[in-house]
Amino acid sequence: MAEQKQRGGRGVALMFAGQGAQYVGMGRELYDRYEAARRVFAEAEEACGLPLRDLCFEGPAERLAETEITQPAILTVSVAALRCLEEELGGPVPAVGAAGLSLGEYSALVAAGALPLADAARRHPSLLHISQPTR
Repeated sequence: MAEQKQRGGRGVALMFAGQGAQYVGMGRELYDRYEAARRVFAEAEEACGLPLRDLCFEGPAERLAETEITQPAILTVSVAALRCLEEELGGPVPAVGAAGLSLGEYSALVAAGALPLADAARRHPSLLHISQPTR
């Protein structure tokens, strides 16, 4: 991203959703259509140990809404969408910046190349703690 800014070229800002954006079926079209999405799902599933495809595509919604599920699921779909866009463009998105709302910050870090997807997909106890509703 810094290279794009230094060249003075026009670019886009990437914004990533946080927790609460999940829905059953999210990511399925991307997965079915793009090899890039299939690679992202495979890498994230291996890193977090969850059947993200089943949870994202089939639910149930109550399970998908659980913090320990929804966080890696939203991250995975967000990064998959970015990788699919890169596949369509034939290279990196000409982004000048990336930001995220709460959990979306992890997706922004992956997009910026500052955090590997596998590391981001592992559940982060500090984020889980502040995001989990009190009982």
